[in-house]
Formats: sequence, C-alpha cells, structure tokens
Amino acid sequence: MSSALHRRGLCFVLAGPSGGGKSSITRAMLTRERDVELSISVTTRAARAGEIHGTHYHFIDQAAFDTMVAAGELLEHAGVFGRNYGTPRGPVEAALSAGRDVLFDIDWQGFRQLRAAMPADVVGVFLLPPSLPILRQRLSLRGDPPADIDRRMDAAWNEIIHAGEFDHVVINDVFDPTLGEVHAILRAARTATSRQTGLAGYISGLTSQV
Repeated sequence: MSSALHRRGLCFVLAGPSGGGKSSITRAMLTRERDVELSISVTTRAARAGEIHGTHYHFIDQAAFDTMVAAGELLEHAGVFGRNYGTPRGPVEAALSAGRDVLFDIDWQGFRQLRAAMPADVVGVFLLPPSLPILRQRLSLRGDPPADIDRRMDAAWNEIIHAGEFDHVVINDVFDPTLGEVHAILRAARTATSRQTGLAGYISGLTSQV
C-alpha cells in the first residue's frame, strides 16, 4: 500500500503591495516545492521585454477578455493601472483535481473573487512590508521611474488595508525567514483533513491489516 494520501490540490494566493516581494517568493516556491504550478493569467497589457506569451501571461486584446468574462471562463478578474487581468478557470480546476497546487500572484480584489468562486479551495497569504519607507526603497532599487513609484506607493495603502481578509499575514523583512513561513503555511494547508480525498481508502487499508 502507498504511504501517500491522495489529496485535492489548493489555490495558494500570495498578495501584497507592489514591491512587497510577491514575485521573489513566488519564484522560490516554484523552484523548491513539488506539485506546485503557477497560475498564468490573461492580460490586456502589452508584453514587456523578455516576457513570453503562455509562460508569463496570455496576452490578449480587450475584446477577447470581455468575451471570457461574459462566458464565465475567468475565476477572477480585475483592472490594475488601466489594464485588465484574469485567471482562466479550466487549468486551475484540472490541476486541483489532479492533486496539484496552483500558486497565484494576485491582488486583494482577485483573492476576494477567487474565494467566492472556489471557497473550499483557497488559502491566502498577505505579505506586508516592514515599513512604507522600506517599500519605497525597494521600488527605487528595482528601477521604477519616480512617477511610477509615487503611483505605486499611493496604491500600496489600498492593498495593505485589506490584509485582514487573508488567512495568514507575513511581514517580508528578511527573505529566507519569510520564505520559510510561507512554505510552512502551504505544507499545513496540504494536510487539512478536508483536502485528503484518499483518507477513507487509506484508513480502510490500515483496518484490513489488523
């Protein structure tokens, strides 16, 4: 008998203000965690240098985006800085059924919609900055223009005030300890009894050994 329990995957959301470390934590999680894949959003914005269609985003026009919304093909969608983003439903539902976890880098609006669409399958983690001056410094270090930094700092507070809606909050001060906390949250969520679709069969198998 296999020592592994069959389980349903989960939607693992990382959210926080721009510059708060979501992308770095996401990359590390994808490298180090088994059975995790990144949710690839559709977006109406143009591809940036180095971005690949189907790998970083599915780049589509506004008409195609509107069609997906009308057809109920998006689990969540939101407008960010004048562009639209959304999560295709089909790939997420297929991954969860196969026991794989889907990692989301979305904002609080997306998290709220995703939880409404799949309430039993979503775990949310909000990454807080140690302070607003440190957040501004991080945006400066990544080379954002001053006008963009000011705009993102204005938007940061609107993100931060929604931190209490999430299941977990982690202050992203030092990268490695933060990553460790996020790993621990994911691993605990995976072992929730409600996710163990193979639990009854596993216990039956143990009973047969008595």
